[in-house]
Amino acid sequence: MNILAWTWIIVGLSFALYIGIAIWAKAKTTGDFYVAAKHIHPVLNGMATGADWMSAASFISMAGLISFMGRDGSMYLMGWTGGYVLLAMLLAPYLRKYGKYTVPMFVGERYYSQTARVVAVVCAIFVSFTYVAGQMRGVGIVFSRFLEVPINTGVLIGMAIVFFYATTGGMKGITYTQVAQYCVLIVAYLIPAIFISIMLTGNPIPQLGYGSTLSEGGLKILGMTDTGHLLEKLNQVQIDLGFSAYTAGGTKSKIDVFMITLALMVGTAGLPHIIIRFFTTPTIKGARASAGWALLFIAILYTTAPAVAAFARLNMIHTLNDHSYSEAPSWFKNWEKTGLVAWKDKNGDGKIQYAKGNAFKGAVAFAKDASGKVELGPQGERVVKTPVDDKSKNELYIDNDIIVLANPEIAKLPPWVIALVAAGGLAAALSTAAGLLLVIASAFSHDLIKNIIAPNTTEKSELMYARVAAGGAVIVAGYFGIHPPGFVAQVVAFAFGLAASSFFPVIIAGIFWKRATKEGAMLGMAAGIIFTAAYIIYFKFVNPADNTAAHWWFGISPEGIGSIGMVINFVVLTLVSLVTKEPPMPVQEMVASLRYPRESA
Repeated sequence: MNILAWTWIIVGLSFALYIGIAIWAKAKTTGDFYVAAKHIHPVLNGMATGADWMSAASFISMAGLISFMGRDGSMYLMGWTGGYVLLAMLLAPYLRKYGKYTVPMFVGERYYSQTARVVAVVCAIFVSFTYVAGQMRGVGIVFSRFLEVPINTGVLIGMAIVFFYATTGGMKGITYTQVAQYCVLIVAYLIPAIFISIMLTGNPIPQLGYGSTLSEGGLKILGMTDTGHLLEKLNQVQIDLGFSAYTAGGTKSKIDVFMITLALMVGTAGLPHIIIRFFTTPTIKGARASAGWALLFIAILYTTAPAVAAFARLNMIHTLNDHSYSEAPSWFKNWEKTGLVAWKDKNGDGKIQYAKGNAFKGAVAFAKDASGKVELGPQGERVVKTPVDDKSKNELYIDNDIIVLANPEIAKLPPWVIALVAAGGLAAALSTAAGLLLVIASAFSHDLIKNIIAPNTTEKSELMYARVAAGGAVIVAGYFGIHPPGFVAQVVAFAFGLAASSFFPVIIAGIFWKRATKEGAMLGMAAGIIFTAAYIIYFKFVNPADNTAAHWWFGISPEGIGSIGMVINFVVLTLVSLVTKEPPMPVQEMVASLRYPRESA
């Protein structure tokens, strides 16, 4: 069977499993819908957290970033992993002990203000919509290539699937679905990595193969003769093509690498869809245990990603550079149809030349003739509307987001493995999207309607409002998936920056500083998120031509500006708290009691 047939079978079976679980675990109460009635075992919750945490950015985009950025790409790896440790060790146990399962609930009661709660609701919805846009984009990319439908159609299919099982099962259904999705995505990620590691180094463990010597079979595959370590060979290939050494970095300034890493770390600690997972276990002890299990499950993929990036980079360069376009491998022609890879023969020799620099200015868009067919150039290449960057010798455009998905095809693995990776990418994107939709639904139905607008709302009506909110959120998320502000990991980085600048300071201060006041919290959240959002919007939408290091403040990119937004939040929160009336004594006593060990449900 071909790739398309295998994809329909494997993706179809996985979707049937997710929908079946959602029907089986249908939420009947608000407790089921919001926190799965607090009955999830720590190991299962750890797997669900891993799936919720490892979004399309982790599965699809992270290895692509490392593949193209080399050492500098590790900032995503370090930021997301370190951020989860920060959340699990520093914040989650205290929030679980406090007993409020959404960030707006915590903010509203800790800062004794419904207005503060509303500000937190607005921030939560803004962050979640930004994050879910990246997931929908990932779904569209997978469907576009492997089911051979337009990216926009793929986004619409993903919207329908996630809407059904998120609104039917609530947190209860989502949790068990995410357990299944974790199994799918981790198997899909590891199998091709293991196969390729054996092919190139003879070592079946990708994490070890990454630092091993190329085997005779690997040398033959790559067309090399002299043996040596895989990374040494990759460094030399990079240098020969005009890039910096793979392990040397240099694609970003040190200040920007630091700021992006910090924004991803502290942004993690403020992500509402991850925080809520710690309330689905019966006890605080169970919450701590599930955090440990989740870290183990996350580490399996995150330690594999650098190996996948290096393997894909070597294979990609070997199969494309200096090869005739007419003899380009099938994987390139397949992905070219999606518009995520493209070639322009700048020197007219009919060969693909890969070098440092941009092949085109801006995003790629294929030109079409009057009949709607893609126009072909003299060498058979697809004609693009985007202007050519004549300053660069590079003729090849490759989107960061295809590396993991194309990796099995590049390595000529069996069709069923390629289809399995497609199912894994969909599992990663849909699992996180479902968690985010639940956050949006709970913020709207529980925090706004039930606790502010209509306190007498019945449980049945509250569930109805939650499902309606989730439906509206799916539509908005789909729009941003069709019109994304960047590639998957970049969009997700924006969400982390917004979370860092809004929630992290008020949660930290709410737990560890009795003197933090409602005025400080509200103004801090508003100042942090407005500054961060304005910076991102300016450089991504208002004046994208200035989105370069020369125009950024202190050389900090939009992906890293959340770190500065966080500092602004902290400063405003602290100064305003010191000049306003201190919190009521019961609130101060409650804050002090949070840090004393006491078991509760």
